[in-house]
Amino acid sequence: MRKQTKEKIAIFYMIITMILIFNISYAMDLEIEKELDIRQIIANNSQSIKKEEIITKEKDLEYTTKYIENPELPKGMLQVMQEGIDGKQEIYTKKIYEGEKLISEEEIGSKVTKSSVNKMIAIGTAPYANNYKVKVGDNIFVTSSLLAVRTQANEKANKLISLNRDTQVKLLQKKENWYQVQYQSYTGWAKAECFTYLDPNSSKEETSGTSQYTRQQLLNRLNFSMALNKPSGLSLEQFKKIFANEPKDTKNVFKNNAQYFYYAEKQYNVNGVFLAAVAIHESGWGGSSIASNKNNLFGYGAYDRNPYESSYQFNDYSEGIDLVARVFAKYYLNPAGTKIYDGNKAAGTYYNGPTLAGVNVRYASDKNWANGVYTWMKYLYKKL
Repeated sequence: MRKQTKEKIAIFYMIITMILIFNISYAMDLEIEKELDIRQIIANNSQSIKKEEIITKEKDLEYTTKYIENPELPKGMLQVMQEGIDGKQEIYTKKIYEGEKLISEEEIGSKVTKSSVNKMIAIGTAPYANNYKVKVGDNIFVTSSLLAVRTQANEKANKLISLNRDTQVKLLQKKENWYQVQYQSYTGWAKAECFTYLDPNSSKEETSGTSQYTRQQLLNRLNFSMALNKPSGLSLEQFKKIFANEPKDTKNVFKNNAQYFYYAEKQYNVNGVFLAAVAIHESGWGGSSIASNKNNLFGYGAYDRNPYESSYQFNDYSEGIDLVARVFAKYYLNPAGTKIYDGNKAAGTYYNGPTLAGVNVRYASDKNWANGVYTWMKYLYKKL
């Protein structure tokens, strides 16, 4: 009897021990599972946490251009009276990350650290034109109020001397946008756009009108993939013609500013019809509030969060046309390092080819933007 009792007690203890071992093992499994769950939750949460950072970058502050009519210059002629100088500004950009992934980026403000200097250009309005091309050996005259003559054809080269407006020099050599000139004992380089062949002390003579391409020749050039970093070839009169008697231009914004698309084309090698088509597309023929109230046909400077308040204010439409033409040439239409206007080199920051499709990649979030602009280009070309 005692033996059976002992056996029962032993079996009882064995069962209790097995239960304890099972519970301990189960508890350990639960702890491991809980630990794994917690790790997974932490990992998931880490990926979904949003982080913000503010990035500061220095960027050129583009100068504006002032046009002044001069009835003593041949029609359509441009003379630089004061060189434009870019300033500097700090651009503040907010970036938002989800984990390590960048999910949004937006410019939220800017601060001017160095003011720009306006460019001043005289435009001829006399009822005659002159096609004379300056040749090596000609005596030419300074048009800028104060012109730096440098040791090399480079804006950063050392300055030899500064010349006042109307100073006569001799042209020794041409090099892209620069002239090598001789003044007294000095020989150096200065920007070609700051000289004229017209003697300020002599009377102006009437000559024949400017040459131009025919309507058919210009239409033959038009296509969706045309290079926009080349002039359209339209004359001043042709630019005026395409905006004359235009019923969509109810406020005569484009009719009254047609010449500035031509001047921008001549100075910056940007197709002026393309420039006008972008202005039409962005402003609804000058009818938008930004265009009407801020003389800004392109919505230039507008941020998505507050387009009206962040867009640039211009004194007149010509300033915006000129500035945006330079922005296209500098950032969108030419690869980095390309020599462009005023002896500068293109930054090429948003360059994806000099075509409508190339510009569309970084200029507009609307994938159909290029097609919309091309529709207006065709509309304008067919009015020639």
